[in-house]
Amino acid sequence: MTKPLYALGRWTARHHWIVIAAWLAVAVAIAIVSHSAGDETNDNLSMPGTDSTKATTLLESRLPQNAFGSNPLALEVAHGKLTDGANAKAIEATVTNLRHTPHVIRAISPLSKEGAPLLASGKQIAYIPVTLDIGPSDLDKETAQPISDAAAPARDAGIRAAIGGYVGQKLSKPATESSEVVGLAAAVVILMLAFGSAAAMLLPIGTAILGLVIALGLIRLLSHAAEIPTIAPTLATMIGLGVGIDYALFIVTRHKQHLREGMEIEESIARATATSGGAVVFAGVTVVIALISLAAAQIPIVTSLGYSAALAVVTAALGAVTLLPALLGALGPRVNALPVHIGRTHPDDLKPHGWERLARAVSERPWPAMVAAIVVLAVLAIPVLNLHLGQSDVGSLPTDTQARQAFDIISRGFGPGTNGPLLIAARFGTPAKPDPKGIEQLDAKQKQLDASKQKQQASQAQLSGLPPGPQAQAQKQQLDKQAKQLEEQQEQLDAKRTEAENPASDPQFTALREDVAKTPGVKSIGPPTLDKAADAAVFTAIATTAPASRQTEDLVHRLRDTVIPKAVAGTDLHADVGGQTAGYIDLAERISSKLPWMILIVVGLSFLVLMLAFRSLVVPLKAAIMNLLSVGAAYGIVTWVFQEGHLVGVIGLSHSVPIVSFVPLLMFAILFGLSMDYEVFLLTQIHEHYQEEPHPTESVVRGLASTGRVITSAALIMVCVFSSFLLNGDPTVKQFGVGLAGAVAIDATIVRCLLVPTVMVLLGRAAWWLPRWLGRVLPPISIEGEDFFRELDRRSAGAPAGVGAEPAVKSGAP
Repeated sequence: MTKPLYALGRWTARHHWIVIAAWLAVAVAIAIVSHSAGDETNDNLSMPGTDSTKATTLLESRLPQNAFGSNPLALEVAHGKLTDGANAKAIEATVTNLRHTPHVIRAISPLSKEGAPLLASGKQIAYIPVTLDIGPSDLDKETAQPISDAAAPARDAGIRAAIGGYVGQKLSKPATESSEVVGLAAAVVILMLAFGSAAAMLLPIGTAILGLVIALGLIRLLSHAAEIPTIAPTLATMIGLGVGIDYALFIVTRHKQHLREGMEIEESIARATATSGGAVVFAGVTVVIALISLAAAQIPIVTSLGYSAALAVVTAALGAVTLLPALLGALGPRVNALPVHIGRTHPDDLKPHGWERLARAVSERPWPAMVAAIVVLAVLAIPVLNLHLGQSDVGSLPTDTQARQAFDIISRGFGPGTNGPLLIAARFGTPAKPDPKGIEQLDAKQKQLDASKQKQQASQAQLSGLPPGPQAQAQKQQLDKQAKQLEEQQEQLDAKRTEAENPASDPQFTALREDVAKTPGVKSIGPPTLDKAADAAVFTAIATTAPASRQTEDLVHRLRDTVIPKAVAGTDLHADVGGQTAGYIDLAERISSKLPWMILIVVGLSFLVLMLAFRSLVVPLKAAIMNLLSVGAAYGIVTWVFQEGHLVGVIGLSHSVPIVSFVPLLMFAILFGLSMDYEVFLLTQIHEHYQEEPHPTESVVRGLASTGRVITSAALIMVCVFSSFLLNGDPTVKQFGVGLAGAVAIDATIVRCLLVPTVMVLLGRAAWWLPRWLGRVLPPISIEGEDFFRELDRRSAGAPAGVGAEPAVKSGAP
């Protein structure tokens, strides 16, 4: 890898304007095309074999209008009632607008007889269930906005109106621009301190931004061919900015050091690309492997998040080894232009100062340092023992979003469970049939009613023959009252007959509905809907608790494990619990079962990669254990903050929220990959010093001393970028921000500055142990190409190949 990277760095530095123009052209083209194509992201919760997916599949094929439930348009008035004249007129106009809106196939007025249950008891809150002919995977903002705009008559009348469901969620995605600006501003300050030059500072920023523009454009285009989650662009932005700036930082730092040593500019760029660039490619490949390996979990939403984040890492690494050398070539000697001196030491000072003192202090007392580090990590990881995966509902979103407003209105009027109805999808072995006993009973009641009518009509006939008078008038009023009562009884009987003759009155299905309705935790059930063939049906069950609560999760398990199996036992009826709430519960359970296996896969792949790179069995084993410790501590921080509710007010939440199921899985893959960046840069230097002089302790001291400043700067940039996304209103994004920032901070301080050096010192020469037979099998790999440059320097010095001459120019630390 060293030779092609060396040639690539030299070529891009020499032809810098061509490379820069090509990158700009590609970025502009992808941005224009992707913007015109639009955004097609969606949150697909389908997972083969789960109850929720079975329910959705059945409904999509038999009852497509009910497959995704409805989207409630919540209505509320502060004064008066919704049934008042002006309010009622505005609501009916809103319903009419909705029915004429594209993709809306049904909208029920809460003021109609059918919609009576949709009007709260105080008549100040109601909602209009809006059913679409498309699901969340096909809905975009351009389609969702007219549905919200249809409520204009209600809003003009002073009624508060907000759309919920997947329409509201599509219109309630918090913007990320403020987070990006804050993260970039922090990176500018840190890079200014690290480089002492405004010109050098702009290089990592420009490279990261351009790479991110391309990555986000590709993700947007990819969303038209594959199912990309709505959070994927935000996650890619976090990762792309962080690694993009970090990768460029390492290469620019190496280039500046070469220039200080008197190396020619083009040669310096080529060597920086081949050495630090080699480490960048290696680290990037490690991150990509970790992210792509998430596909082994066979969870669509997790797989999509993995390869979309991997795409951001790939563009960042490509930018670092192609665009950055071109920018360095264009700047030439002006890389140190616009100097900025902050503090007592200059960034170009070759002395390691405090890093060497820290390294020697740690190496002299390795046991206390190691024990202290492990204790701190263990304490931070304690909350992870209570980690429970779930899903935060829209009640955690900012109060200015439509989805949150609809959630709050409906919770006040109908209870929080109405925001996440469970869909009970049933499949009949033989078509459903009306209950014959019920029809027989109605026939008997009809005969009784007919007899009463005949008696009443006979009395009317007798009355007509009597002379008028007060007595006849009283009898007439009495008979008219009886006639009206008989008419009402007939209407009720007709309604019951219609219901009884409906296949939904099938005794098996009726028993299922009654058992679900009586289940503790179920507030109410909705009317059933059958397909034309009467072999599939669906009805809703409203929980008494919020969609994200543990009680709702327990209810779903109770229905699946006890209530439904008991209700359908001995029948040809099969039922599944579906809907978005049940889908997220299934997602959490699937991830919980897959997480240990994914950890083993990622750790195993990383072990192999590091073993090939450093030709050691002990080094990759140590790296795996330490990375697991740092990830465990990060999990503990996320659990402590979000699940247990500590400091939630500080990060912009009003209450504790569940840990979103896919956050720990994505966090592990990302953090394991990112931690390898610092592992590679540090161990590469330790290994290089060990090869020069095989003194284990001294090589650790020199390696930490030479990399401490740049690794700390890189980590600080990552922490600032990730932390800036706490400004985002989405609680899932906040969880990623806290988890990633905390893990990088832990890894760059406790792990990299204490644990790694102490363990390496204690291991001594054993750290580089590799069985001879394995050494003969493994291919020779050098991350920074030490052998290549030794040979290159010998040739440039005029020494014969293989002669142990000193290199003409020695390659320094990153």
